[in-house]
Amino acid sequence: MAKPCFSAPQSVRLLPAMALALLVGACSDKPATGWSGYAEGDYVYVAAPLAGRLESLAVQPGQSVAQNALLFTLDSESERAAQAEANARVDSARAQAANTDKGRRAEEIAVTQAQYNQAQAAATLARNELARQTQLVAQGFVAKARVEDATTALNQAQARVAELGAALQVAKLPARVDERSAAQAGTSAAVASLQQTQWRTAQKQQTSPAAAVVAEVFFRAGELVPAGQPVVSLLPPENLKARFFVPEAQIASLSVGQAVQLQCDGCGAPLAARISRIATQPEYTPPVIYSNAQRAKLVFMVEARANAADAPRLRPGQPLDVRLAATPTAPSAQASSSSAGKQP
Repeated sequence: MAKPCFSAPQSVRLLPAMALALLVGACSDKPATGWSGYAEGDYVYVAAPLAGRLESLAVQPGQSVAQNALLFTLDSESERAAQAEANARVDSARAQAANTDKGRRAEEIAVTQAQYNQAQAAATLARNELARQTQLVAQGFVAKARVEDATTALNQAQARVAELGAALQVAKLPARVDERSAAQAGTSAAVASLQQTQWRTAQKQQTSPAAAVVAEVFFRAGELVPAGQPVVSLLPPENLKARFFVPEAQIASLSVGQAVQLQCDGCGAPLAARISRIATQPEYTPPVIYSNAQRAKLVFMVEARANAADAPRLRPGQPLDVRLAATPTAPSAQASSSSAGKQP
């Protein structure tokens, strides 16, 4: 004798026979042939990270857009001005960095060179004067102090030659290493600032991240859009999916990647799909579900994604009937079945 699926208390035994029969029928563990669900879409909300006045709107609801197609443009007058300023700062920093790699101007070096030549001539004159005074002292025509004065003048002239020679070398050298490093760092900072302004300017124009259908437009041209507030919502075909609920007793027979078929009103041939997600936690049957027989029982939410060619046939919120895809029978199994049918 089959064991009843429940033990009815005394109060249940007093129910009318018809109600008891329905209750027993509800406990039947016979699996359903399919499940009811609905189409769902994962919308993409496109927003600008900066606030601004909506300057132009390039799309309308229901319009199909290609990937990277322009969606909307915000006023970017302030960003363009900041970018021009940043460009000027970069040019200034690069010029200063280049200047540290060079010596003094050719005209300035020419002046120092002329002073050096003059000092050399003066040193030659002082050297000749010392020789003449030394000869005169030896002949007894002048005092020895004249030789000492000539020696001092020669030393001064030679020191002046050394000074101008060093100045001439320094004039041809670039700036010190620390100054050059500081100038290069200033250039890098100016370039980074320019990149920031370029990014801010680019963010005032938003394009479609994928080929999609424009689901909704939330602002109109001339309105002020807060930072991060979506202006357009998109629905790419690959973001359409089926969502249905499977009783707890049947969830073990399903797995991710398993093939199912989706049927909807007016869709024609069934849509091929594969299970993409099985909820890890159960829930109770939602109060609103497209089902001919709603029952409060434990279910698991399951999602399936249709093939790329069939996905555009779905509409979010559309009721769906979901069934497991028919599994073809193996040839060997068919042959065995035929043989068994022919045995007496």
